[in-house]
Amino acid sequence: MLKYFYDNELIRFCEETPSDWKAAIALSCQTLLDKKIITQQYIDEIIECVQKYGPYIVIVPGVAMPHSSEESQGVLGTAISFTKMKQDVVFEEGNVEKNASLFFTLAAKNSEEHVENISKLSEMLMTEGVIEALMTVETMADYQRVMTTFDL
Repeated sequence: MLKYFYDNELIRFCEETPSDWKAAIALSCQTLLDKKIITQQYIDEIIECVQKYGPYIVIVPGVAMPHSSEESQGVLGTAISFTKMKQDVVFEEGNVEKNASLFFTLAAKNSEEHVENISKLSEMLMTEGVIEALMTVETMADYQRVMTTFDL
């Protein structure tokens, strides 16, 4: 999975600090938007879902998985991108369990691809030490070291 992000140029290191979680979601979607895998509509839908349902996209402390419905008209293709924020993004004031700096943004054209994306990502994130290692990356060279170490 780490090789997938690298080989498909789906990695972004954010130098700028997002003003809030909405800006962080938009930044995490930028790679998919630039590659025409999603449209602005999909970004807006993710933000609306978080406003409506709360920070469900923070799947474990430090890790967010922005996504919306696989039926979205704003999804043009299937992919996952990886974005590393310079510092934690606060999704829920006073609840550090809902902060995130690693963003894995999902886009899928149908439910089968959506489930497959989540399955592959979950498997990678359950690999002992991967989350901690990714928290330390600041450059592509750092990322390549983690990718080589874990051979994922």
